[in-house]
Amino acid sequence: MYRTNTCGELRLSDAGREVTIAGWVQRTRKMGGMTFVDVRDRYGITQVVFDQDAPELCEAANRLGREFVVQVTGRVAERASKNPKNPTGDIEIIARELNILNSSEVPPFTIEDKTDGGDDLRMKYRYLDLRRPAVRKNLELRHRMAFEIRRYLDAKGFLEVETPVLIKSTPEGARDFVVPSRMNPGQFYALPQSPQTFKQLLMVSGFDRYFQIVKCFRDEDLRADRQPEFTQIDCEMSFVDQEDVLQMFEGLVKHIFKYVKDIDFTEPFPRMTWADAMKYYGSDKPDTRFGMRFVELKDLTEGAGFSVMDEAPYVGAIVAPGCAGYTRKDLDKLTDFVKRPQVGAKGMMWVKYEADGSVKSSVGKFYSDDTLRTWLERGEAKPGDLMLILAGQTMKTRKQLNELRLEMGSRLGLRNPDDFSCLWVVDFPLFEWDEETQRYYAMHHPFTAPNPEDIGMLDSDTGAVRATAYDMVVNGNELGGGSIRIHDSKLQDKMFRLLGLSEEDAQYKFGFLMNAFKYGAPPHGGLAFGFDRFVSILAGLDSIRDTIAFPKNNSGRDMMIDAPAVIDDTQLEELQIKVDLRED
Repeated sequence: MYRTNTCGELRLSDAGREVTIAGWVQRTRKMGGMTFVDVRDRYGITQVVFDQDAPELCEAANRLGREFVVQVTGRVAERASKNPKNPTGDIEIIARELNILNSSEVPPFTIEDKTDGGDDLRMKYRYLDLRRPAVRKNLELRHRMAFEIRRYLDAKGFLEVETPVLIKSTPEGARDFVVPSRMNPGQFYALPQSPQTFKQLLMVSGFDRYFQIVKCFRDEDLRADRQPEFTQIDCEMSFVDQEDVLQMFEGLVKHIFKYVKDIDFTEPFPRMTWADAMKYYGSDKPDTRFGMRFVELKDLTEGAGFSVMDEAPYVGAIVAPGCAGYTRKDLDKLTDFVKRPQVGAKGMMWVKYEADGSVKSSVGKFYSDDTLRTWLERGEAKPGDLMLILAGQTMKTRKQLNELRLEMGSRLGLRNPDDFSCLWVVDFPLFEWDEETQRYYAMHHPFTAPNPEDIGMLDSDTGAVRATAYDMVVNGNELGGGSIRIHDSKLQDKMFRLLGLSEEDAQYKFGFLMNAFKYGAPPHGGLAFGFDRFVSILAGLDSIRDTIAFPKNNSGRDMMIDAPAVIDDTQLEELQIKVDLRED
């Protein structure tokens, strides 16, 4: 055997035992006539001592470099100077034998939690980065969560069913990744953006509770919480309404929080309509760990001759507690923040509610102190608070105010990753209007059922129809979402018509599903959680990248294997494909 114990296993109770460990050299230290070597594996670090009484062995240890792979046999002994930060810190191994299993070049960055490697370098040498305990712990958490999710859903009667990876392209939302078919020249598969249509077909097939921890693919611009390939916890149920789905999967989320973080959510998660989320937070995934809800001031600002507010359809504000002491420099920095391209505001106004009860404002020459006090009163401001105001087009300005609110929440330390606030956002619009194409698009997907109360408005007031759709939000992140599906073929035909799909287009793209519905489709609905994001939230990470073993960078490239890459002309000929790159 290469080892009798792992590097994280031995304790003081093992003192006196003869053991063999194997792993990588973390570091070496010389003290007096002895050499100390920390040996690391997946399970931890154990200190090994090479004594000068065995000069050949000690000399061999002195030649070890970082990341050498070694096997050490020796006796477990109590350490004289213990390390309480290390689980194995009470013991050390007095080496009797050293076997170098493999040498190593000097790694391009330090294999430690606080590494000196940048993102691109770590991604290029990801197999080394994965040796770092901080990254390994994320993958161990992912593993434990996946097993516990499967166990929980199995106990609730769900079956895990695999669905195809090579499917038909049905562009609706993000772009598809496409795969050429050699056996069908000129035709292409698509990689699934989700198993949506297949899980609905499983409901038609009578598999009334389905789930799958599944890879999905979307060709879209990337950011910290996006990857071109990502993993969903995909679920569907038959003979359910919205409340059934929310109860089932709220239970799953609460269970995982208890399992991973030992947090008990004893009360039902709050419900917030999409309209209220946009009105009070400017986001359909509001961070409710802290307050600073929006205050609408438009009716209190008109008629003062200040064109910025007079001409704006919307004037909104947040109240930052205890920030009246902000200096002009502080306020200028906030103004620069809202002017950034990522936010897009033209400027910011403010009102200070001083501790002595007086008011000061950047628009004080247009509005009296009494008027400014009415603004503060509406915002329930207290002496010492600061009101920050934006004006402009309603939806655009709300989104800008959301960015400002989040920034202030971060500055004031109100977004602690160890605090968790969960809620459901419900009653999304069924459709969203696109000015450029002058047509409606499905806000979620074309199989989302309208709210039964709004079906009569599908033709008369299309934009006001609510969807039977729901998202779970945790700390300002969309953890997942879903909807009750349309199971009536006539209603589905109407939906396609309202989305501008001809009967021929609908049949071409979704005919297999529509044909299945002719044979008795049950009422059904479900949702999908972002598994990578779920892990990142519980691990306290800002990005999903370190929850994935081999992620892509923000350009969609795998820096380690250098993909995507040009393929050989022979392969292109077999596929009967010609590449003609545009110069622009």
